[in-house]
Order: sequence, then C-alpha cells, then structure tokens
Amino acid sequence: MTQVLPDQATAFVDAPRILSANPLRRRLGQSDLRVFPLAIGGNVFGWTADSEATTGILDTYFEHGGNFVDTADSYAGGRSEIMIGNWMRARRNRAEIVIGTKIGKSADSPGVTASAVYRAVNSSLERLGTDYIDLLYLHIDDESVPFEETLLVVDDLIRSGKVRYFGASDHSGNRLIEARVIAAQLGVTPMVALQNHYNLVHRKEFEGDLASVAAQQRLGVMPRFALASGFLSGKYRTKADLGRTSRGIEAAKYLNKRGQRILAALDQVAWEQRISVATTALAWLLAKPDIVAPVASASLTDQVRDLVAAAEVQLSRHQVAELDRASA
Repeated sequence: MTQVLPDQATAFVDAPRILSANPLRRRLGQSDLRVFPLAIGGNVFGWTADSEATTGILDTYFEHGGNFVDTADSYAGGRSEIMIGNWMRARRNRAEIVIGTKIGKSADSPGVTASAVYRAVNSSLERLGTDYIDLLYLHIDDESVPFEETLLVVDDLIRSGKVRYFGASDHSGNRLIEARVIAAQLGVTPMVALQNHYNLVHRKEFEGDLASVAAQQRLGVMPRFALASGFLSGKYRTKADLGRTSRGIEAAKYLNKRGQRILAALDQVAWEQRISVATTALAWLLAKPDIVAPVASASLTDQVRDLVAAAEVQLSRHQVAELDRASA
C-alpha cells in the first residue's frame, strides 16, 4: 500500500460548492461544476516532477485562474494524489479546486468490481486528504464486470457524498450507450464526463461514434494527451530532438510527413496569433464542440504559462480549418 504522508492524515471537511467566479470557466457536462478550460495533468507528479516542482506547477496554474486538477490512483503509485493533497492542505484551497481522479488501474485496488471501487475511492480520499472527489473516472472498461455492479456502487458513493460526479476514461461509444441505458433502468446517477485520447495527430478515435455519443449524452469532454507527449509543443522536429526520454520515444511515432505538415500549420497559426505552438494546439481542441478542458501536464513551472494561455485564445474559422486540413 502507498503510505500517506504524516500531514495528510486529517481529511478536509470543506463543503463542496459551485465554482464559477472566473468568467473563462466552462460548465462540465450536466454537472454544476465550472472549470478552467485547461486541466493540469498530475501524471508527472511524483515521477518527472518532484515535490518542489509540483508545488511550483500547481501554484502557477492556480495563480493564472486554474482550478481543475487531473490525476489517478495509479499515477506514480499514488504519489501524485498525495502531492496534490499536500498542496491543497498547505494552500487551504480545497473548496476552490475541482479534483478529477481515475480508478481501476491501481496495483492495490485494480478493476471496477464493487469491492475494488469502494477500496480505490476510500484510498484516493485518504491520499488526497479530502472527504469528497469532485469527478471520479472509471480508468478502465472491464466487460467481464456487469455495468450494473459498477454503476450501483458509484451511485452509492455519490449518495454518501464521497463522490460528486463521475465519468468514463476508456469506453467506446457503444459502451457509453449501454451505461446510459442501464443507469436509466436502475434509476442511478448517469455519467457526466468523458476523458479520451484526442489531439491534432490522434483524431479518428474520437471524431466518429464517440464524439456523436458524447454530444447526444451531453458529456463534458476532457481530451488527454492533448499535446501528444510534447510533439505538439514543437519540441521534437528532428530525430536529434527526441533524445532518450520516455516522452521523446513516444513522440517519435509522430515524426513523419503528416507530423511535419501539422507542425508547419501550427507554426503559421501560432505566428498569426503571436502565441506558442503548444498554446495553438490546445486552442484548436478548445474550438471543437463539447470540449470542456484538455488535459495537459508540465514538468517545469515555465511550461504552465503556455498551457493556460490557450483559455483566452480564439482561433478564426480559417485557422481551425487550416489545422483540420493539415491533420486530416
């Protein structure tokens, strides 16, 4: 089991409330949550970002109006949740933050059976040092577990106040339809959110049945891998740029003619808008229907500014069309 740090033992008792002060914030699906249109990813916390770097990243994000932190019980073996919890406790800002965490892949509580979900949520609450999770995602879709079992346990957690809303993170359009039908039959809380792999170099998976179902169900969509492991930041343009890091190795698969064409289009739009390439790639996502907040991570404080800048960028129709064509 992941050990909770000593100063994480006491849970917060702040009552959840609607967060709507910042005019840039968007409503998350059919929930009453209003979130900054860029979720800061916690997948690097406890991995490439140590405690000091994590604190700096979260402070900078918060100072720029950010309020949506994305993590998972499996990130850095639970360390990501602990570090986020430590930061909220130190800053006394739990009521101002929307926490989205994912369950299902943790080595301690794998799967989406009733018992696994209960254990995972309680463990996440302890690591985060809070008594409620704003948005709980099912990190996996295990078709061997009846949806009824998972939906009933999540509904029980919502009724108890431990979870406010929930969504999917690894489900097909057909499975989302199945979940909605079963939720209606059982009279339990339906999903309000979808986190999916979607960016300029990875479009087909979402821009089909999944996008259609998300629209029909009025789900708030949070694209993950929004910058394609850093490729869409313009950081990797030659094989020499890739290095030996895990992100460089992942980005290598995009370093082809199509990838170069996309970067060229991003360069042009970025120049026209006087913004960075990374900001441009995120602004393209935010111009798409039903997109609430792309999820992007930063390992350095300076990188956060380019991420949050996308919230105030409005691409022209022509610019969106040019990026669409380059990435088709």
